[in-house]
Amino acid sequence: MRKSPRRRLLVGAVSFLALAACGGDDQSTASTTSAASVVEADSVPVAPERIVSLSPTHTEMLFAMGAGAQVVAVDSLSDYPPEAQPVRTDLSAFEPNVEAISEYDPDLVVIADDSMGIKAQLEQVGIRVWVGAPPSTLDDVYAQIAELGDLVGQKGGAAMLVTSMRSAIESILAQAPSIAEPLAYYHELDNTYYSVTSNTFVGSLYELFGLRNIADASEGTSDYPQLSAEFIVSQNPDLVFLADTKCCGVTASSVGERPGWAGLAAVANGHVVEMDDDLASRWGPRIVDYVSAISEAIRAIAG
Repeated sequence: MRKSPRRRLLVGAVSFLALAACGGDDQSTASTTSAASVVEADSVPVAPERIVSLSPTHTEMLFAMGAGAQVVAVDSLSDYPPEAQPVRTDLSAFEPNVEAISEYDPDLVVIADDSMGIKAQLEQVGIRVWVGAPPSTLDDVYAQIAELGDLVGQKGGAAMLVTSMRSAIESILAQAPSIAEPLAYYHELDNTYYSVTSNTFVGSLYELFGLRNIADASEGTSDYPQLSAEFIVSQNPDLVFLADTKCCGVTASSVGERPGWAGLAAVANGHVVEMDDDLASRWGPRIVDYVSAISEAIRAIAG
């Protein structure tokens, strides 16, 4: 089954899916420490000084935990935070190139997926690589932030970030409106009706609110099923979350114009929610904003 760009970001080909300014760091500041030596000084790990991030998710994590000054280059899709823009380049997360990456003289390369085998290629030339694979739960996210923070010498900043995220999400859940019966929802990855089941990370976020995912009832074994328009109509979801507003230009209005969709409960009652594609495909600090958006969508129904 083919993978759309939106699905690739969610399942690990980095984040995300349809998401370019170029930038770089002055090579004259290149560290004289060899890339293979992000390792030891009297048995004490040395924090990397020249990090290249090929993952928009981890670019956001690095800057949020205080490691921004250590980042010398990020990939073309790393469009957040604004502080990362001076080091944004045309490096590709989908088709990483060893030679292009090596030009930045990194002592650590951060990726979210190794399906292209870039880890082994970089390690062969003495460059250390850390892989932060897509998580399944929020606890996985917190653990990943802590691990990355420890690796880059920002343990304290990472701990503060985790505490802040955890507290914010717990507060959102505590204040979430109560619904007598579980609301059904459809999460749209792209305009060909690819979706996600509750077994995915983004699906787990909806589960926090007790929502029922219509994709769980679809036939097949993929956690990123391609649903049919007829199936979606038959399920009549109370909420529709569009995670394809940027990639595919889908809007609440255009959804209502689809054949047979005008009668959907979500469309008829104005509960089609235009989400931020990036938030839906990245598991960094801004996942708090995504959880908040879900809560607000439920509140609009609960009154």
